[in-house]
Amino acid sequence: MAGSDEVNVNESKSVVPLNTYVLISNFKLVYNLLRRPDGTFNRELDDFLDRKVPANTIPVNGVFSFDHVDRSTGLLNRVYLAAPENRARWGIIDLEKPLSTTEVVPVIIFFHGGSFTHSTASTAIYDTLCRRFVSICKVAVVSVNYRRSPEYRYPCAYDDGWAALSWVKSRPWLQSGKDSKVYVYLAGDSSGGNIVHHVAVKAADEGVEVLGNILLHALFGGQERTESEMRLDGRYFVRIPDRDWYWRAFLPEGEDRDHPACNPFGPRGRSLEGLEFPKSLVVVAGLDILQDWQLAYVEGLRNHGHEVKLLHLKEATIGFYFLPNNDHFYRLMEERKGFCCDGGDRSPLFPISQEADTDVYNIGMAQMDRVGNFRTHCLGIIFGHQVCESSRFGSVRAAIGWAV
Repeated sequence: MAGSDEVNVNESKSVVPLNTYVLISNFKLVYNLLRRPDGTFNRELDDFLDRKVPANTIPVNGVFSFDHVDRSTGLLNRVYLAAPENRARWGIIDLEKPLSTTEVVPVIIFFHGGSFTHSTASTAIYDTLCRRFVSICKVAVVSVNYRRSPEYRYPCAYDDGWAALSWVKSRPWLQSGKDSKVYVYLAGDSSGGNIVHHVAVKAADEGVEVLGNILLHALFGGQERTESEMRLDGRYFVRIPDRDWYWRAFLPEGEDRDHPACNPFGPRGRSLEGLEFPKSLVVVAGLDILQDWQLAYVEGLRNHGHEVKLLHLKEATIGFYFLPNNDHFYRLMEERKGFCCDGGDRSPLFPISQEADTDVYNIGMAQMDRVGNFRTHCLGIIFGHQVCESSRFGSVRAAIGWAV
């Protein structure tokens, strides 16, 4: 079980880069403030403390983004795309043309982590991560702002994941390649990795094509205490009681951790034999308390006859991919790029700096760049209407496109 706090802190510092240690330690401190012993959660304080960033239609380091709210479900998705090479087209969102008519551009539907409870699609660290995926892996990304527990328990996050997949599949402007289709991959970390699995199962049941799943130290578990849980309890940021709190907040009231949402290959899990389930890339951090459950997930997929690649980074901790300050980060990006491109283009990596988002400041519907030009955008959030941009000091430009 957990040792003394001082020993655990010193051990974490010896393994984790200092800035990553500070980042994750701050998260842990805040998370401990937000959880209540009675199972409730201080959402107001969470909204105040969670550093969020708005979408930006003017590209930052070659990537721009915009938010879309589905009028039928209220679900918000943040879309990240590579910027046009022609700077004259910056700030113009064209939702009529496909991503490419010749090249295949994979679309990653990303589910953020946070144990089903924390973070959003606009949380700064996830916004930066999605930008890196676009820039490094040469993909488009749709980040899903799914509903969170304990206000919205199982299966709300899965329902939102399915709605996002259905929406992405129906967008002609996310199509690419000579056959004009949307090449979808699912990806997520922590609870997001858990959502990936369950959305992929539903997609397979419904005959909806998903080309691959990428799970980063996915949040799985079970009633049994595993060796890694006992050995790593409290040593690298995570404690068993914290994990149990999140499962109680997410699962249906009265359910235990052998519920299939938590333990998909457990005593109550379903068989995936004969199902057209996508190939998977499962990333396991060797210092993650839940690694035994993640390795059991890999074994479960293989036992049911499905293709899975295990990337087991034995010296990595949770959150190693948030900052490009370690070899594990670059190994993950190379594997992810190869997984989505099937061994295609492997140009050198060029990570975006953590400070990149300071180049452009979005304030509501207004955007101020560093040279002081003030622009207002009627894009901000697209509610299925015409996309356009107006400039206080310039001409009005319109990109005709409907997101219905």
